[in-house]
Amino acid sequence: MSTFRDLKIWEKAMDIVTKVYRDTNDFPKEEIYGLTSQIRRACVSIPSNIAEGYGRKGKKEYVRFLNIAMSSLFEVQTQLEISKNLKYS
Repeated sequence: MSTFRDLKIWEKAMDIVTKVYRDTNDFPKEEIYGLTSQIRRACVSIPSNIAEGYGRKGKKEYVRFLNIAMSSLFEVQTQLEISKNLKYS
């Protein structure tokens, strides 16, 4: 029996979380409760929603959670672009 841990997309999302946490360690300390926190929370929600959706009953519920994960990915992309514009990374 497979689990969400067997999903390649979940593995890749976990890799992104690890990289984002490492990269945001160098952000300015005044951003700890701002952009750093927001990026990290949105990033963590990506694999979390993939896993949660996998555990739901029915394809429709699973797809709904995958859409939420994708939305969080777009959020992270936007926030990382902001941090790049501010020369944080």
